[in-house]
Amino acid sequence: MHLTLRLLANRHPSFIARTVFVKNNDIEDACRLVNRIIGKEGILEQYRLTRYYEKPFQTRRRINHERCKAIYNEDMERKIQFVLRKNRHEAYPGCH
Repeated sequence: MHLTLRLLANRHPSFIARTVFVKNNDIEDACRLVNRIIGKEGILEQYRLTRYYEKPFQTRRRINHERCKAIYNEDMERKIQFVLRKNRHEAYPGCH
């Protein structure tokens, strides 16, 4: 038994079909896998965005928020990598 997830949207031309095999009649695991695939591809997010009309100011606010969030996440990742770097002279910088 297998489930076939067909993605025939113009936004996803790389996929014609995605097949998820159900092992030992465990449909819940297959559904989790389908949900993970849909989440990674951004299909559910695109559906949520296009379900209702979004006013232009809401679109601008959302895009600006996404940009700020991406900049913040990139900066935090850089700071974390800086703190976690190896081959430091001091094991714990700032602590004496």
